[in-house]
Amino acid sequence: ALLTGLGFGFWLERAGFGSSRKLAGVFYLRDFAVVQVMFTALATAAIGLAALDVAGIFDASTVYRMDTLLGAQIVGGLLFGAGFVAGGWCPGTALVGAASGKLDALVFLLASMLGSLVYAAVWPHVGSLQSMGACGVVTLPELLNMPAGVVAALVVAVALTAFAAIHRFAPRR
Repeated sequence: ALLTGLGFGFWLERAGFGSSRKLAGVFYLRDFAVVQVMFTALATAAIGLAALDVAGIFDASTVYRMDTLLGAQIVGGLLFGAGFVAGGWCPGTALVGAASGKLDALVFLLASMLGSLVYAAVWPHVGSLQSMGACGVVTLPELLNMPAGVVAALVVAVALTAFAAIHRFAPRR
């Protein structure tokens, strides 16, 4: 796991994701590399999991899946997004940035830890978010009532559409 993490961090840095400017560029509609990498990862995972499931090599239902808690996940997503825009980092890329000597990444990580402590302190007041919109385990194929392979094809189609739009409309470097 350590070698995998080091390798992943190395390639993130090589791709420029050890820079908060590159990461925040998507929010300012200047750099869509993060969107392209994320869509590539989603499409690859969707195709891979669907193919392994169909081949009988892997049973996706055996993987632990968290409950869908709409209240907590929406509020958490908004807070995460606001932190990402304000700081220019997500936790994983901030580790890469800090490892490559970026002071702002270190400050972001410290602020993230402080935010975790604040969350723990206010938990008694916001804990009810855990039950708001609790839906149990919901997967995209279940939600759409479609086979996993069809959902994987839809994910790929959305990714290819996003790639085409980025190629057509994104500013050139």
